[in-house]
Amino acid sequence: MSQIGAPRGRTCSTSPRSRTLRSVATLTSAVLAVAVLAGCSSTDEADEARAAAQDNAPAARDKVADGGTLRWAVDALPTTLNTFQADADGTTSRIAGAVLPSLYTLDERGRPRLNPDYLETAQVVETEPKQVVLYKLNQQAVWSDGREIGAADFVAQWRALSGRDTAYWTARNSGYERIEKIERGKNDLEVRVTFSKPYADWQSLFTPLYPKQVMGSPNSFNDGARTTLKATAGPFLLKAIDRKNGDVTLARNPRWWGQPAKLDSMVLKAVARADRADALAAGTLDLAEIDRSTAERISLALRDARAGRGGAQAALAHGPGSSITPSKALKSWALAHGSDEGKAAEVKAAREKNQKAIAAYATAQDTLAKYVVRKSLEPAYTQLSLNGESGPLADERVRRAVARAINRQELAESVLKPLGLPAEPPGSHLALAGQAAYADSSDALGNQDTAEARALLADAGWVPGGAARKPADAGTKAGSEAEEKAAGQKAGEKEKAGEGGAKKEGAEKEGAEKEGAKKDAAKDSAATDAAKDSAAATDAKKQAADTASDEGLYIVGDDKPGERRAAPAPVIGAGGPENGTNILAPAPAAARQSAALLARAEALDTGTGAGAHAAQTIARTDKGVAGAYAPRGTAAPVTAPEASKALGKDGKALSLRFVLPSGPGSESLRAVGDRIVRMLDAVGIRTEVTKVSDDSFFKDHVASGDYDLALYSWPASAFPATDARPIFAKPEPASDGSLLVEQNYSRVGTDRIDQLFDQAAGTLDEEEARELVRQADARIWAAAGSIPLYQRPQLVAAKADLVNAGAWGLAGPRYQDIGFKKRETSKGAERTP
Repeated sequence: MSQIGAPRGRTCSTSPRSRTLRSVATLTSAVLAVAVLAGCSSTDEADEARAAAQDNAPAARDKVADGGTLRWAVDALPTTLNTFQADADGTTSRIAGAVLPSLYTLDERGRPRLNPDYLETAQVVETEPKQVVLYKLNQQAVWSDGREIGAADFVAQWRALSGRDTAYWTARNSGYERIEKIERGKNDLEVRVTFSKPYADWQSLFTPLYPKQVMGSPNSFNDGARTTLKATAGPFLLKAIDRKNGDVTLARNPRWWGQPAKLDSMVLKAVARADRADALAAGTLDLAEIDRSTAERISLALRDARAGRGGAQAALAHGPGSSITPSKALKSWALAHGSDEGKAAEVKAAREKNQKAIAAYATAQDTLAKYVVRKSLEPAYTQLSLNGESGPLADERVRRAVARAINRQELAESVLKPLGLPAEPPGSHLALAGQAAYADSSDALGNQDTAEARALLADAGWVPGGAARKPADAGTKAGSEAEEKAAGQKAGEKEKAGEGGAKKEGAEKEGAEKEGAKKDAAKDSAATDAAKDSAAATDAKKQAADTASDEGLYIVGDDKPGERRAAPAPVIGAGGPENGTNILAPAPAAARQSAALLARAEALDTGTGAGAHAAQTIARTDKGVAGAYAPRGTAAPVTAPEASKALGKDGKALSLRFVLPSGPGSESLRAVGDRIVRMLDAVGIRTEVTKVSDDSFFKDHVASGDYDLALYSWPASAFPATDARPIFAKPEPASDGSLLVEQNYSRVGTDRIDQLFDQAAGTLDEEEARELVRQADARIWAAAGSIPLYQRPQLVAAKADLVNAGAWGLAGPRYQDIGFKKRETSKGAERTP
């Protein structure tokens, strides 16, 4: 994979293509919605090869029958139809994609493409004195009530989402707050948008676009759009929501000016993931995202059908009858016809029950043989999150040790290889292979290395037998804690007065002090920014460590994958980790290690500069060297027998609380968790696995900070400078001592990362913006707050004759093209839906 700063390959095509935004579904409760990556740029051929292709049965429109109804599974009925509200979900976004204007859609590489159904052109026409974007609308574009789409709709949406009027209950306003004014152009088909400051991700705005009837007043925005839409403008329109039966019906829009929808209607049916196998077997769905076990069952049904084996034979081969051996059958028959009437009755009942199960399985397999499994990779990745707010993981050396203990390649292969999908671990937090901004920055942290992980733990003070050692006498400890607290308060005051101001001239302190240490860390100009970030984050943590409460916390995020930038409900809660662990400043040794890693990240950022030589040295060793990952002077790694003993420090054992969801759809995630537990155990890190309900996993544990380790998924973003910033933003202390974390549930961040995101969002040079995003990603890796493990598989069950639908990969559905394939007859192709 290419590294940050490496030259890119060929240039992409600029021809517009009409694609709607795709939905990205995350496993577990952490379902978060966004699009895929921005801009038209070049991508290394190697990266592009690692991207999974679409699998959506593409067909020309003249091969698709007119008419029919598509029954499409969704997780739940929408609680709101307004994608800009906090409780919008994937179903909200799917409806919006079919019935509302999307000014930009995504192609197979996740690039935004102008949608000619709504726009003739859209471009930046002025940059000085301010950025001005001119939209020229399709003159045929009208709302379902007959009114032309125009400037009034743009103005209403801007005012609702700008954040200036708090009467609007909006979940996000990213980008809209930068707009200064919106005006009518030379005619009704032109809209001029002037920005108060440059905004790189302007293409993310006004998608979806709501009519002014929805955005025009707080009441219609807050309440009116929750259950109905006063006007729509897509290939489909909202016909009915049947909450009793769990259906949403979308019908072909008679006022649609573009290519007409092939289907008469689409019915979105609320079917839980665990129930989809049964729904498919009953033939009540045409399209549904499924889990691996359901996909395997469909594959078996297809294999049996091709081999000429009916469902009954299949049941005996791999269904409920597969465990019946000839000897068991003979014994059962003998008991059923024996002289013991009671036993005979019992066995006959069991035999009858088993025969019914075999018959049901056989019928289901015959039905499942009518489906195919379409598979690709979602524009989302599963990560291991490390909560750095308090406890052992507040020490960046321990976080890095966890990361170096994990074999990401092995985990990716365990999930993706059995499915025949590319199993390369993601090298970026902000883009995926095949996307223009993708670059593998994982080298800023390093690959799996057991010896290095042990050395990092030893440097942090976690050694075999440390749990049995008594800490220093209470008086000394109390004095040290008092001194640390006083130092933290002073540093906090200093941070309040000067953080975010101009950088000091000359080199600054590279690290912070260890508990009781009073000497300054060595200075290193290559790590100045990183040292400031680390010290500031540590000071903030000190102020909140004794009261790890999230009371008053407001977290703004996204819900269901890929369905366009919706946010989940604000989480207001109390009760973070209750371990009472104080967060101490890193030791001078840790500062040296931090400097080395950040120098490496800096070198990956630019390819030059003070950190370049160190980065090149580390790259040559690959396995890590003393002074690069583990600091110079670190004790030699312990031997394998010693490493098998539990690590400890000051009388406390090193144990991390690993929270996993317990629901029926999370088996794969738990299997990955089991592998991670074994990998951590190999370096002496013990884990306490806590399995919680899917409903409480994200809200009550991840979002509230009640965990040390957790597995959940994030989507990639088409506009990472805007969408990914809150995921990695540096947490800020609130007045009550809690942390305001936005969507940064690992609670690990730096000022420099924030600055890079801000710079990327504020430049109109696309390549410069992508380079700044790559620099931010290298620093995110170095901070070790989250470890991307694998891109999520996308498995979709689809009726065999359903075309232009399935696993879209980085792209999204073009709703008007979805339909059923025409049947070939002697008179030509036709299909009766």
